Amino acid sequence: MALSMYSASVPVFVRYLSALAGVLKKAEAHCAAKKIDPSVLVTARLYPDMFALARQVQIASDHAKGCCARLAGVEIPKFADTEATFDELQERIKKTLDFVKGFKPADIDGSDSKDIVLDIHGTKYEFQGADYLSIWALPNFFFHTTTAYAILRHSGVEVGKRDFMGAA
Repeated sequence: MALSMYSASVPVFVRYLSALAGVLKKAEAHCAAKKIDPSVLVTARLYPDMFALARQVQIASDHAKGCCARLAGVEIPKFADTEATFDELQERIKKTLDFVKGFKPADIDGSDSKDIVLDIHGTKYEFQGADYLSIWALPNFFFHTTTAYAILRHSGVEVGKRDFMGAA
């Protein structure tokens, strides 16, 4: 049986956004245990020209909700990108999960040949649904979830691969 567009998107986003929420909880607990101002980790980055943790979470959220919405042909919810605390980042993940979990297989399956056009800072990217999912949305989503994890791991938060991968 072929992998459906729904199966390759919604469950993946749900699993890894849930895992990211778990990693953020461990980061918040780390801050409490070590008496670190949580804003230090929320604004942490791996290198000066990279986005901070909060922005990594925001962009991961954007790719999950944007991908599902585009494949289903519905409007993408807009979030303000103002999260500055662990609680606010958790709320963003929750809103994203609620949106993504609202899709059914019939909403997304069959979108493999759907035309998807992105305009990013004046550059147009054109895809068919399957390529959009496999070579744009998922790689970008994983780039930002991995970078969020790496920022926290680099900052001393005790997380490992099982935390990143989520519950089986």
